Amino acid sequence: MNNFAKVSVVKCLNLFNDVEKALKLIDAEKAINRSEKILIKPNYIIAEGPDYVHVTDPRIIKALIIWLKNLGVDDIIIAEGGLSTDTADRAFKITGLTKTAKEYGVKLVNLNKDKFVKVRISDSYDLREVNIAKTVLEADCIINVPKLKIHHIAGVTLCAKNLMGCIWPKGIMHINIHEKLADLASIVRPCINIVDGSIGSEGNEISGDPVKMDLIIAGLDIVATDTISCIVMGVDPRKAKFLQLMSKKGLGTCDLNKIKVLGENLMEVTRNFRLAYGFEDWRLKEPLDNLLGQKQP
Repeated sequence: MNNFAKVSVVKCLNLFNDVEKALKLIDAEKAINRSEKILIKPNYIIAEGPDYVHVTDPRIIKALIIWLKNLGVDDIIIAEGGLSTDTADRAFKITGLTKTAKEYGVKLVNLNKDKFVKVRISDSYDLREVNIAKTVLEADCIINVPKLKIHHIAGVTLCAKNLMGCIWPKGIMHINIHEKLADLASIVRPCINIVDGSIGSEGNEISGDPVKMDLIIAGLDIVATDTISCIVMGVDPRKAKFLQLMSKKGLGTCDLNKIKVLGENLMEVTRNFRLAYGFEDWRLKEPLDNLLGQKQP
């Protein structure tokens, strides 16, 4: 069991309780030191209200804050960049996180307005240097909270893709995006990843159609978490080149024989999301029981 990367897949009956359940299954509390600075990185690529189809449900963020507070953590930051300069500010307001932050003594940071530090990446695939928000670099632990979505350039947008909110300019990533995502993940390394799969987005990341999934997917291993999240959307993770590249860098595993899924049976919760144009060959065609090669819970 210790040799497996654990990924929890939990049905959402009550978001507050189920976030804690998903974290408990992967022993996430062991990744937290209460004296450290914890940064929560949601996905607010746009400012959107209920039903939060394309953005992280703020109830998950609130549940994380309460979980951290119960562990004795005091220094908590919610930080995001977004599509434009003021997107994060508008998103914090429309989602109610401005009020939540004030209630729990949490700091909000618009990363697009932050100071940036130019970081050079040695042994990179393609991204030689990148400007990363100072707040991100100063955090002791990043809790990465992306949305379960299809993407028109990367194929999927999950944990690795969510890290793009930490840099400026973001457009530099769009050519050779898989190589660059792997390079960025070698610098910005979340200690916990929790994918909001309550409602997913198919076809596109900011205008796609909603897919009600009622799931939370969590893992300490960013590559393993993205791998299982792909499968949940009916996407063949072997087609997602960035996962293979991240694995080669030692950032995690995409080997399904080394991933232990805890909670729900994947064969009972997987849906075939509508893929973006040009990604039709990413559809998972192999039977899940053959692909996984392990007994599901």
